Amino acid sequence: MHSGIKVENRKRGQRPFLLAAVNAKYIHSNLAVYSLKAYAKARGIQAELAEYTINHQMEEVLRDIYERQPGVIGFSCYIWNMDFIRELAEEVHKILPEVPIWLGGPEVTWNPEERLREMPFLAGIMVGEGEAVFAKLAAFYEASGDIYEISGDVFSSDRGLLQIPGLCFRDAAGKIRRTAPAELLSMDELVFPYRSLSDYANRIIYYESSRGCPFSCSYCLSSVEKKLRFRSLTLVYEELDFFLKEKPAQVKFVDRTFNCRHEHAYGIWSYILEHDNGVTNFHFEIAADLLQEEDFALFARMRPGLIQLEIGVQTINPYTIQAIGRAMNLEKVARSVERVRSGHNIHQHLDLIAGLPGEGPESFRRSFNEVYAMKPDQLQLGFLKVLHGTRMEREAPDHGLVYRTHPAYEVLSTKWLSYSDILLLKNVEETVEDYYNSGQFTCTLGYAVPLFETPFDFFSRFGCFLRENGYRNISQNRMGRYMALRRFLNEEMPMSDAELLDELLSCDFCLREKLNRVPEFVPDQEAYKKLISDFFAREIQEGRWFGKEAEEYSYRQLRGRCQPLVFRKNVMDYMYRVKAMGAGNCISGESSASAGAENPSDTGPWLALFDYEQRSPMTHNARVIWVPLKDAGGTDEK
Repeated sequence: MHSGIKVENRKRGQRPFLLAAVNAKYIHSNLAVYSLKAYAKARGIQAELAEYTINHQMEEVLRDIYERQPGVIGFSCYIWNMDFIRELAEEVHKILPEVPIWLGGPEVTWNPEERLREMPFLAGIMVGEGEAVFAKLAAFYEASGDIYEISGDVFSSDRGLLQIPGLCFRDAAGKIRRTAPAELLSMDELVFPYRSLSDYANRIIYYESSRGCPFSCSYCLSSVEKKLRFRSLTLVYEELDFFLKEKPAQVKFVDRTFNCRHEHAYGIWSYILEHDNGVTNFHFEIAADLLQEEDFALFARMRPGLIQLEIGVQTINPYTIQAIGRAMNLEKVARSVERVRSGHNIHQHLDLIAGLPGEGPESFRRSFNEVYAMKPDQLQLGFLKVLHGTRMEREAPDHGLVYRTHPAYEVLSTKWLSYSDILLLKNVEETVEDYYNSGQFTCTLGYAVPLFETPFDFFSRFGCFLRENGYRNISQNRMGRYMALRRFLNEEMPMSDAELLDELLSCDFCLREKLNRVPEFVPDQEAYKKLISDFFAREIQEGRWFGKEAEEYSYRQLRGRCQPLVFRKNVMDYMYRVKAMGAGNCISGESSASAGAENPSDTGPWLALFDYEQRSPMTHNARVIWVPLKDAGGTDEK
């Protein structure tokens, strides 16, 4: 946050127009305010930025804004921060009553008159696309006289504001006025907002190469704006060069359907591949059924982790797809997801939405199971949000949609889903997030999920178990989640193999970290201590499993980089299932144990070496070297 600034009675032109963003998390950043500032600066208009999060204490944010002594304040509004900004703006008006407060963003742009009536402390709202509107508004204030000539939120001159398209404001007489809509800019008129990434360490960088969407999904604000615009590839390439040079961890494209124009998407993907810096990951939201053969050929050449894809499936119910106005070829989506997955180098994030028209509990169960069968790296289960300005909002009574009055306007019930059904799906959502999307239980889930009729049934029953036994009421650490899964399977599925379950849990745990504290589910290793010690001593001399790397290490160093663990059960079989799922685990030792790779359950015990210096770029799991116990110095009878 901003530190203290001396408060002065300065002219408006000397006091900044403060663009304030309130993000959901620290790792997020607000592309909108950066773009507004950059566009205005290119026209000689200055603005100051401030970023907070919804987790900041209100008092600290108030203090920071007050000490900045802005001449005007603009807040960027979204469903995740609207309640915070509503309260913040009201309190700011109390401590800086002479400072006009403006709002902008998707959460206020579709009902600005209503917002101004709700919040009498506001000066006005910027409606729609903001860059040109903000530049003109900031210029208006920069040209004004002494700030104390304005009394509260009554302006000395309405005339200037009426000349600016894209505004809704309160005039000197208290009447709400609205100007003509602002024309949409060409994407090439936008100004690249980044000059340095030094202030963005450990944060996601957002970027856009297009605006608008060709589709008409009834729940989405992007469908309201019909004009689809693209930034010229020559400009995009120049800006990509900046990111590739700066090497941020991730650049997230916010284009609503990135590959809706094939030539545009293919050009950008090709450029990223050809200029890969070996570090940066690029995220894209795509329509999988629009992918073409040359896209798959290009993907196959990419390093693991260069790009990741977010794919909105939302539902597999044909009636629902038609009801929401969605255009999607489900068969082609499934084929495209499989083609990408088979390359084992691109993370795929598939989305479902609960609460859509026509989708009841059984229909959603089918949607979940079909998407789960596509084996995504993450399965995001979201809930319908009835946004202002969308067709879904207008059609809500027809669908019996009951939803929250306040942001995020999330569904509570429909004609097809009761609130009890929603609560059940909330349980499923939380369980999927903790156990599937975390990527920490891949081997164990590979064993446990098939014990149930369908994947949805597993996550539903397990979610209920967690809530009924109080696990949802406490903050669980990683070990707590392991113990909860172990208890559930041992109690709810007594026919399961308890010894195999413990070994799979141990494998999953060691894929991420060493056993500094040995959990109770880890198999007793006492009988193998000498065998493991002798194996490392011999490996330093022979380098059979680590190759030339072993020559560079002392005994202590080689032991330190690995977690050795002996498994008696066919754990390796589940590791290979995970690899086949495209989860990206690094598995070594296949060439020296090819028979085991084909049928591990017949090969007897294995010594697994979890190597933390060589991790999967996709999952960050340790490489695993599988050594048949007899080759490690033991016997099958051990």
